[in-house]
Amino acid sequence: QVQLVESGGGLVQAGGSLRLSCEASGSIFSINTMGWYRQAPGKQRELVAIITSGGSTNYADSVKGRFTISRDNAQNTVFLQMDSLKPEDTAVYYCNADVRTTARVWLNNWGQGTQVTVSS
Repeated sequence: QVQLVESGGGLVQAGGSLRLSCEASGSIFSINTMGWYRQAPGKQRELVAIITSGGSTNYADSVKGRFTISRDNAQNTVFLQMDSLKPEDTAVYYCNADVRTTARVWLNNWGQGTQVTVSS
């Protein structure tokens, strides 16, 4: 019913930047919180940043001051601008969204993930 498609991952040197995008599509009535999570090999998935429909944001301590989350409500899209990247930021990044469908049902949705690799 709802699909999240991420783009923008890749390989970058330490200190570089990447911008991730995630577009939600399907039977969408409204979207509440959107966010980014990441999972490194052998580690649990962790929160990176979230943003509410009103624009309030929250970041993991490890990315504060380096990453910026934003969204375009008209396009049902969330972005993650990642600057000053470090090798420890290497992970698969997943988009997440709380979506109210046209059937007025709330669903929590995940994207397929996009790989971010930061070389030292």
